Amino acid sequence: MDISEETFIANLGTHIRQLREKKGLSQQALADDCDIKKNQIGRIERAEINTTVKTLVKIANALDIEPKELFNFPLK
Repeated sequence: MDISEETFIANLGTHIRQLREKKGLSQQALADDCDIKKNQIGRIERAEINTTVKTLVKIANALDIEPKELFNFPLK
């Protein structure tokens, strides 16, 4: 299956937003837990940036999930 990088990053951002909302966290609360800026969370969720693995690990830790769970989403 071929998927573009842009599509994958968009799906990842959507999934992170869904996980954050499921935990009842605002973008600001997640950013605070990750020690990053709120606008970076928004840019990740909107697929405006290709974030680092280091940041993805911080997000997973803040969401209390394993990092691999960030990639457990259907490709659209």
